Amino acid sequence: MTSRFVQAIIVALIAALSQAAQAQNAPFWTVPEVGALPRDAHGMQVREGRDLITATYAHIGPNVADASKRYAGNNLACANCHLQAGTKKFGVPLFGLWGDFPKYSARTGTEITIEERINACMTRSMNGRAMPDDAPEMQAIVAYIKFLSTGVPAGRQLPGMGSGNMRELKRVAEPRRGQTIYARVCASCHNTDGSGIRNSAPDTDLGYMIPPLWGPDSFNDAAGMARITTMANFVHFNMPHGADYLNPQLSVEDAWDVAGYVESQKRPHKAGLDKDFPDLLLKPIDASYGPYADEFSERQHKYGPFAPIRAAIEKLRREGKGSASHQ
Repeated sequence: MTSRFVQAIIVALIAALSQAAQAQNAPFWTVPEVGALPRDAHGMQVREGRDLITATYAHIGPNVADASKRYAGNNLACANCHLQAGTKKFGVPLFGLWGDFPKYSARTGTEITIEERINACMTRSMNGRAMPDDAPEMQAIVAYIKFLSTGVPAGRQLPGMGSGNMRELKRVAEPRRGQTIYARVCASCHNTDGSGIRNSAPDTDLGYMIPPLWGPDSFNDAAGMARITTMANFVHFNMPHGADYLNPQLSVEDAWDVAGYVESQKRPHKAGLDKDFPDLLLKPIDASYGPYADEFSERQHKYGPFAPIRAAIEKLRREGKGSASHQ
């Protein structure tokens, strides 16, 4: 193949990509660089927000010196779920979220602000308590999330959001099979008991090099990661270390089963979950706790298969069963 021919192919490819972008009115976008910000008040606030994401335990964790700042109830970091400080595709990124709020929340049945969404993580994933909207830490996290959305056109959905959307299993996820996969792939980092690995300077650095996946210092049963769909996709596109959406290292089946094993373990319980999702028809089909609008068991809602549940919910909607509210 001649160099001229190769050059022609490259030029044609670039032109095709450019035309596609123009047709979709979607200019190329990259995550903005925090380090490029000036060291003024705004730049320092955004940096503080990033620090709160990457080292949450050190600033608002359960062991910080100032008891009034102990908002998080465990020693996790937000970045344990929002990978690479919230900038990794399908690593539950934080970029592009600013324009989505305020938005309707099926969990509360109301419109919520970005601050309320952050506090949902604080009380569930971090197993702690809500931060006041005017707390400096809340304002810093909001500033960081807003900065990560710099240049995102209003209403545009960026690729790579959430934890992914791989195909579901037609069978139930098998925690026993997942235990074997966990022992082979995950235990060397997360420990056989799921307790993770603490940082090497426990007197000054209270967090984890590798986070716990269950047990008292993990996320509680109301967290997003307590849903097997979220966990399985997160595992498939990000685990073990070095994997990403372009290079998954576990099969779809292995990811579902190992997620089932992790979700089968004990973790903190959040009180008042019966008040979640006033319209039960809008409750996620894989919520790990009841009540439900349908008659399927809590176990099937937790491990699948989900197609029969989805069909039942759709049937209830067609029959005009209303909200199937539990309140």
